[in-house]
Amino acid sequence: MGSPALPESPLLELRKVSRVFGEGPALVKALEEVDLSVAPSEFVAITGASGSGKSTAVSILGCLDVPTSGEYLIEGHPVQTLHGDVLAALRNAKFGFIFQSYNLLPRTSALDNVALPLIYAGVDLAERQARAASALEAVGLAGREDARPNQLSGGQQQRVAIARALVNEPEVILADEPTGNLDSKTSDEIMQLISSLNERRGITVIMVTHDPKCAAWAKRRVVFRDGHIASDTKGAA
Repeated sequence: MGSPALPESPLLELRKVSRVFGEGPALVKALEEVDLSVAPSEFVAITGASGSGKSTAVSILGCLDVPTSGEYLIEGHPVQTLHGDVLAALRNAKFGFIFQSYNLLPRTSALDNVALPLIYAGVDLAERQARAASALEAVGLAGREDARPNQLSGGQQQRVAIARALVNEPEVILADEPTGNLDSKTSDEIMQLISSLNERRGITVIMVTHDPKCAAWAKRRVVFRDGHIASDTKGAA
């Protein structure tokens, strides 16, 4: 008999993380000693009421914010010791971001919107264009490379945003209300696409959502309440 398999080390881990905003009477405890670990290739839905701390937690996970206290580790390495360009390079290499409002440059083609993270990564023009075209093809937008956002539907704009999140081949996609501006049919199409990225490519997906139908796509659901994790369950939401 072989040795038992060792448990997989977390890809991302919050240890007793607190995040405080303001001071004095205006002090707000957005997170209070939160413990959370995410394994490689997980699909996690983070839910909770407005002000529960879920978006703050995801901002810290994506290296867009830092804890007031506690530790954040990526593959066992503490993140809060990193500063400036090193942290920005880590964020650009490790994470892809999808936002509710798409965050596309309005006067820029789909191809150039998707290629934007590659500029920060120092990739040359020819490779940027090739990789951006490939990412657009992967989300079903081959042939729309020259289209500007105002020439695309909401669902197509979100597909451009997903292609932009993919173009750097990230390990983790952080999606903040990715279907919040979409009708139900288009929402299902976007969720099918995000789910396939998790299933077929093994990309870790962490998604903030208010929508129970979207949360049901995830294999794990973490519910925040008043700066704490109220529940953490695997299986159907």
